[in-house]
Amino acid sequence: PYRVHINQDLFLQAYLHSSDPNLMLFLDTCVASPTPHNFTAATYDIIRNGCVRDPSYAPCYSPHSHILRFKFKAFQFIGHNPQVFLRCELVVCRDYDYSSRCYQGCINRTKREASS
Repeated sequence: PYRVHINQDLFLQAYLHSSDPNLMLFLDTCVASPTPHNFTAATYDIIRNGCVRDPSYAPCYSPHSHILRFKFKAFQFIGHNPQVFLRCELVVCRDYDYSSRCYQGCINRTKREASS
């Protein structure tokens, strides 16, 4: 557990342990939940499919592409215990592979309309 106050900047870092220096990390999705075992109901998207959903989210400078840093403001779910659990999905790509998911950025998936 890591204790923070509401609206305090919360800094996170992911580090890729690899002997290959030509790999990079991309934060695809990061979701918060009031429970550690359910990330489908009563969740809050910080970032989804590379698209920022939380206005307090900001990437932070990292000197290496295999280290990913970001921050957002701490919050809690109303009507739940004060704990918040995070589940983040990262993608590993080759540095400078501009066709990889890491360089695609935000992918807005549009909903299909059901025809009559």
